[in-house]
Amino acid sequence: MDLFLAGLILVAGAAIAAAVIEFVLHRFRSAEGDNDAVGYVFTIVGGLHAVLMAFVLISLFAAVDAANASADREANGLVAIGWAADSLAEPARGQIHALSRSYASTVIEHEWPRMRAAQQVEDTGRAQLDELRLAIERAATADDWQYDSKLEASNRLWDVYQARQDRLNLSNGGVGLVVWFALIAGSLLSITLPYLFVGTRLVSHVVMMSVLAATIALLLYAIYQMQNPFGGGASVGPDAFRSALGLLG
Repeated sequence: MDLFLAGLILVAGAAIAAAVIEFVLHRFRSAEGDNDAVGYVFTIVGGLHAVLMAFVLISLFAAVDAANASADREANGLVAIGWAADSLAEPARGQIHALSRSYASTVIEHEWPRMRAAQQVEDTGRAQLDELRLAIERAATADDWQYDSKLEASNRLWDVYQARQDRLNLSNGGVGLVVWFALIAGSLLSITLPYLFVGTRLVSHVVMMSVLAATIALLLYAIYQMQNPFGGGASVGPDAFRSALGLLG
């Protein structure tokens, strides 16, 4: 199902459900009640829940930015290794270029689909980086220019290692079960308390409850879609590695 259509159905369903519940409760609700006490409790519960949702959403937005940055840094490091290898003699130059292209292809074709599905990434890519490290170490140098190029390739390989680890850590992140429990429980409490208000007209209360339920459902759906920066609504793609493959030839 389309991402936006699924969100629309969820938000509309929450609004309709809240309106139906209000219609039913309105017939049985007492005309007397303490709106001040209910409003005070709702302010505390709703405020804490809003802070929690804002904190989770901000963290997820930051994770998406970090995922983009780590992918760019990793792909750029591969390109820099290939360019540094251009100054080295054969067979090292050819081996380094071939291993760099193989690693980029592995990330695109094998690792990214598994990260998108929130599955464990295999060790193929790490093994290719180990082979790349050995190829750089074994490269012969005839002058200072080649030695500097070899050193540059080695330094950039370390950057690739670090960026790769950051990318894998982000793919294994997401929102924990405890946080999901707090989000869902807080949402139910925030929606339940306003039903205790008395003295308001039915139409006004129906609109208020529908808007509140729709807003909370929308935010929960956004959190669910963004908890994996490589899948769902965020869906950071391997475009940087495709560009790197083009530059590496």
